[in-house]
Amino acid sequence: MTDNELPVIAHWIDGAATTGAGDRTAPVYNPATGAAQAHVALADQADVDAALASAERGFAEWSGYSIARRQSVLFAFRELLNARKGELAEIITAEHGKVRSDAMAEILRGQEVVELATGFPHLLKGAYSENASTGVDVYSLKQPLGVVGIISPFNFPAMVPMWFFPIALAAGNAVVVKPSEKDPSASLWVARLWKEAGVPDGVFTVLQGDKVAVDGLLASPVVQSISFVGSTPIAQYIYETAARNGKRVQALGGAKNHMLVLPDADLDLVADSAVNAGFGAAGERCMAISVVLAVEPVADALVAKIQERIATLRIGNGAGADEPDMGPLISAAHRDKVSSYVDTAEADGARVVVDGRGFTVDGHEDGFFFGPTLLDAVPTTSRAYTEEIFGPVLSVVRVASYEDGLALINSGEFGNGTAIFTNDGGAARRFQNEVQVGMIGINVPIPVPVAYHSFGGWKKSLFGDAKAYGAHGFDFFTREKAVTSRWLDPATHGGINLGFPQNA
Repeated sequence: MTDNELPVIAHWIDGAATTGAGDRTAPVYNPATGAAQAHVALADQADVDAALASAERGFAEWSGYSIARRQSVLFAFRELLNARKGELAEIITAEHGKVRSDAMAEILRGQEVVELATGFPHLLKGAYSENASTGVDVYSLKQPLGVVGIISPFNFPAMVPMWFFPIALAAGNAVVVKPSEKDPSASLWVARLWKEAGVPDGVFTVLQGDKVAVDGLLASPVVQSISFVGSTPIAQYIYETAARNGKRVQALGGAKNHMLVLPDADLDLVADSAVNAGFGAAGERCMAISVVLAVEPVADALVAKIQERIATLRIGNGAGADEPDMGPLISAAHRDKVSSYVDTAEADGARVVVDGRGFTVDGHEDGFFFGPTLLDAVPTTSRAYTEEIFGPVLSVVRVASYEDGLALINSGEFGNGTAIFTNDGGAARRFQNEVQVGMIGINVPIPVPVAYHSFGGWKKSLFGDAKAYGAHGFDFFTREKAVTSRWLDPATHGGINLGFPQNA
């Protein structure tokens, strides 16, 4: 099939698929084969304008729905998603490359937020104070923002949008999702499901594209808020640009997550956890463990145990009949970038224990594969230690004490996730209080909170005050009105008083 014969992945505007007004497209690859399998439409400004005009119309209708009617649509979406999530997993595997079980796992974690959102009537209740002053009642109302934007990364094309849109829609907003152009089909599939569930046209919009689409959302006065997940430099750009344009912003950035291993830890549990957290999804997740801080004298034994486990991992096409443990990276360019970090670590004096550079899979030689890589004694001055690699590279750093390990974690520019492995409850409790990180695992390697808590880090891992989902999500997607009410009794009218209102 030639490039001209490849299908075009469209936008979803006003309740229907459309390739839009622009003629720009980008290739969408199958990462396991390295072959282009489609093109995605890239929005121009006319497409941005059309999407936002449709979303405004959709908001006017959707926000007028009763709470009971909105809730019934959310329940319908939940049931449709639950019945057909296998279709979505296949789409994710084909465009992202992660194995089917991992694709299904991300959908299930996103579905947690859908299920949380179905209970939104309780979470959108205001407060009421009767007779706050004589004959005066004060109460609050929670109302939707309007049209809200979601800018999603490539690594979780289903789960990350689901961190935001179920709550945004439950609150009565209209949503415009801008997916990654690397794996754009998942959001389009979700849009069709929302239409089937009963949302009005324009309430859920998918705007495919690149920087033109992103900047269009950031600049438009129609868009009231932006939710973003991605790298720290882009998160900072999103935050600064959107805030300058008067929008609410939750921008989740990058990470360099550490696992602190104390000498009393169960090293078999630690080794299993390090492999799971370091190489799952080929390391392309912001909650991956990329650094193991081994408090001596456990490092030699731990490195050997991790190396043994890496040797058992199966790498291949995630869509194959015999599902492997790990699939390819998202693109050839990203594979080469990950490889360059291993080059840097080696040049800086790290020992390459397991080398994933140049890894190939029989029958998929053009795929974007990179083998699981284990580095030991990585210098903390190396870029391979300080920067987010976002690939299947696990670094071991040897430290002399708990205090030294804690100091390394707290001195980093990121504060997304961390974990401690120990059998000492006092040490764990001390760690959770002293570490400067937003999400902490105690003998849990990937501490992603459940949906009724909130997801987000500290420092350069989060820009803006609101984390994703949970109570933060409902606060973010609503704004409050406070109403002070008095119904006058003509018989007791108090007359003219030019002073400031006060409780006598």
